[in-house]
Amino acid sequence: IQEEKGGCLVGIIFFILGLGTLLPWNFFTTASLYFQSRLNSTEFSNGSSVQKEYYFNNWMTFLSQLPLLVFTLLNSFLYHRISEAIRVAGSLVFILLLFIFTAVLVKVDMEQDLFFSVTMATIWFINSFGAVLQGSLFGLVGLLPQNYSAVFMSGQGLAGTFAAIAMLLSLASDVDSETAALGYFITPCVGTLVTLLSYLLLPRLEFAQHYLNRSSKYEEGTTDKLLNGKTQKINLQNESQMWDSIGSPSGEAEAKVEINPSSTKQTSDPAEKASVLEVFKKIWVMAFCVTFVFTVTLSVFPAVTADVKTSFPGKWERYFISVCCFLVFNIHDWLGRTVTTWVQWPSKESRLFPLLVVLRAVFVPLLMFCNVQQRSNLPVLFSHDALFTAIMAFFSVSSGYFVCLSMSYVVTHLGGHISFFYRMFSQRAALLLVTVNTWF
Repeated sequence: IQEEKGGCLVGIIFFILGLGTLLPWNFFTTASLYFQSRLNSTEFSNGSSVQKEYYFNNWMTFLSQLPLLVFTLLNSFLYHRISEAIRVAGSLVFILLLFIFTAVLVKVDMEQDLFFSVTMATIWFINSFGAVLQGSLFGLVGLLPQNYSAVFMSGQGLAGTFAAIAMLLSLASDVDSETAALGYFITPCVGTLVTLLSYLLLPRLEFAQHYLNRSSKYEEGTTDKLLNGKTQKINLQNESQMWDSIGSPSGEAEAKVEINPSSTKQTSDPAEKASVLEVFKKIWVMAFCVTFVFTVTLSVFPAVTADVKTSFPGKWERYFISVCCFLVFNIHDWLGRTVTTWVQWPSKESRLFPLLVVLRAVFVPLLMFCNVQQRSNLPVLFSHDALFTAIMAFFSVSSGYFVCLSMSYVVTHLGGHISFFYRMFSQRAALLLVTVNTWF
């Protein structure tokens, strides 16, 4: 009973850690209306007024994903130079300080160009620390039993809903907009502080100590060998068990390889060697699926979807984006992830699986044909709020479902790290497509 209680507490902590890893991304994206209101400036040219366009959502997406790519890669070389405790706790401290700094800026009057530059720099640095944090925690949760990965990712899935609800509460509060924005940005400060305290509590739990004490062996035995293209001994008898464990009820959890000293030694038997290339040959279809789903999602959310305008101006206009864009997306994305607990279709061998993933690309033009303003080339075909909400619901459910199902089908030779590397490559592809947002 005591062991079950300890495992439950560890699960709660990893849920909080998952929630905390995506607070920077979600709280900045959900607050796009606040930032745009402070950047709503008009310039006078040749006697006529022209509204200056900062393309905030586009730059925010770009400067959020680029450091995730760069610092995730950098994090791969920090394992033997900086301890895991410093990487995680240090990242959380700096994220907390940057959230506090953002909250303070709410009360500071600032020239708009300077405010834009400072905000973009904050987004860059907070996502840089977020990348190190996510990469370290993915490796940490990979040391525990498989169901803890599902709990960790569930926390990540609810981070966006948490941010959307915080924004709705700040909008609904009977205070001025400045005070509401201050309350909104204080919320992630509290959330990050709770995440930091939860991480500091984790090593003190006896249940967690059994798994976390293997952290150094895990890093020494897997990271360098696989990242440098070397080979690693794989227990072939356990490989079939790994394939059978992929379709677990968690839906999101990755298969794990139990690392021990004997399994990390070089062997001269070619049948017992598996390089990174050989591993990739087995999972390249699912790797493509994860990458493509994230690419489609990040190419329009939130850079395009946050600029959709309601067809019912008035009081509803204040809540429209928070409800129909961010809340709808995050709830349905979480529902899509959860559905994989009971439904795992198509199978990993089915050719229909990558076909359905590619067909998700239809959501890009569908969302562009919604009432996105300002636009210059494309017509508006779906102006009604209900149509936009329906498209967002299917868009987000399919995103959560196919990402989660793809990850559950992947046999990983890097423990918990592999899912984050797939996210990194998908975000890199999304960077190339995000420039499409400025075309119309």
